[in-house]
Amino acid sequence: MAETSTDPQLVPMGDRALVVSFGNAVDPDVNARAQGCAEYLRERRIAGVTDVVAGYASVTVHFDPALVAAATRCDNPLDAVTETVTALIGRVPEAPRRRPKTIEIPVCYGGEMGMDLEEVAEHCRMPADEVIRRHCAPLYRVYLLGFVPGFGYLGGLDRRIQVPRRESPRKRIPAGSVGIGGEQTGVYPVESPGGWNIIGRTPRRLFRPDDGEGTPNLMEAGDFVRFVPVTAAEFDRLKAAQR
Repeated sequence: MAETSTDPQLVPMGDRALVVSFGNAVDPDVNARAQGCAEYLRERRIAGVTDVVAGYASVTVHFDPALVAAATRCDNPLDAVTETVTALIGRVPEAPRRRPKTIEIPVCYGGEMGMDLEEVAEHCRMPADEVIRRHCAPLYRVYLLGFVPGFGYLGGLDRRIQVPRRESPRKRIPAGSVGIGGEQTGVYPVESPGGWNIIGRTPRRLFRPDDGEGTPNLMEAGDFVRFVPVTAAEFDRLKAAQR
């Protein structure tokens, strides 16, 4: 059973990272708390800390022991970082200050672009059109980014269309492929291996390293995503418009 922690727990992860845990629940409020904590710790610019990464219900603080030792003159860099983070987390807000955005992602479902849609429909004992309808109905939360650049793990998938990951992952999944894996759905931003069930494809570019607008990712943790079905002709038109 999923658990949450009222008071965050600090747990070392080797000698170069510290985990701030808020439990193990996949929950929007807990996730918002983790993201708020990560945002707050990044803004503090702690000496020697190289990265702060939010997960579903935790924050991992990565640090360089040599830099921490030089800045604090402490013999144990992990103790120094733990002491600093412990002093800070009591002031962490319940949610990040960044305002989330809602992103509409057009998807062409089935056929060559969604080669697993019929199999998913059979597994769920419903018509493919009903799988599409249920997939498009929720407003999904982006819990975190990971796996490959720009890949958002989206929560809120209808239980009726939750299907296990494939037994044998594919070596190549086309960029833009929309998949279902267990309780989650997501979009492959770049061509990569993958074991999720592919039900469609979007023409939108989720990872844009050459965009020049600050972040290369279309979505960020804490944002919301809504899928919108489009025809093959609309897919081609939208894809051509991005070139």
